[in-house]
Amino acid sequence: MIYAFLAILGLVFGSFYLVVATRLPEEKSIIKPGSHCDNCNHALKWYELIPVLSYILQKGKCRSCGAKIPFLTVIIEIITGIIFVLPYYLYGLDYKFFAAVIILSLTIIIFISDFKYYIINDSPLFTAIIFILILKLYFFNYKVMIHSAVSGLIMFGLFLLIKFLGDRIFKKESLGGGDIKLAILLGVALNLKLGLAAFILSAFIAFPYALFVSIFKKEGIVPYGPFIIAALVIVFMFESQTLQLVNDLFYL
Repeated sequence: MIYAFLAILGLVFGSFYLVVATRLPEEKSIIKPGSHCDNCNHALKWYELIPVLSYILQKGKCRSCGAKIPFLTVIIEIITGIIFVLPYYLYGLDYKFFAAVIILSLTIIIFISDFKYYIINDSPLFTAIIFILILKLYFFNYKVMIHSAVSGLIMFGLFLLIKFLGDRIFKKESLGGGDIKLAILLGVALNLKLGLAAFILSAFIAFPYALFVSIFKKEGIVPYGPFIIAALVIVFMFESQTLQLVNDLFYL
């Protein structure tokens, strides 16, 4: 029963995340106007907003003008449904469940907003940071929360230094403001050692895409945020293995 509830909750939140990821970069309200067809501005009724099911019943088209509904909507809803179920299967109702849902939810938002608009909005990012700090205080204690907060600030300072050096070496912007702020989440969620590991991993993950962009795309812009948070997800999900690897390398 809990799996069905979490799946439905995830489907609903998936629609909301898509709104957040596409409206905030355009400086639009996520509340007004309500959900509507982007082609004819038809205000959607409640039965047109049922995740996945409405898309199937409407055959992927607006009931008013017949314009195609982006299939990305359904994909995001399904992925978010999985995001809410999988952590519960892995961790139960523990700290890692709630933290994983928060991090994976932010991952969806950042992937959409940064790849489409090259923007990482502050409000969802800092909401995630605050929620994780609250979770650490609730499940652990204030010392753990403070240690995580300090790790986040150190990671922020490190990214600022990397940007300062990178801008001068490459004579152009090396890291965006959103990427630097995302470093705070690395430190808060993973603490300093694993946060650094995630940062290094993000560079390896981003390299093939950066190489592709440099060869085939004239503008040569690489949104780094999705790769940072993808590395965060990997390290978070495989925390003990990553920590063991880091310790082994440090020992060597």
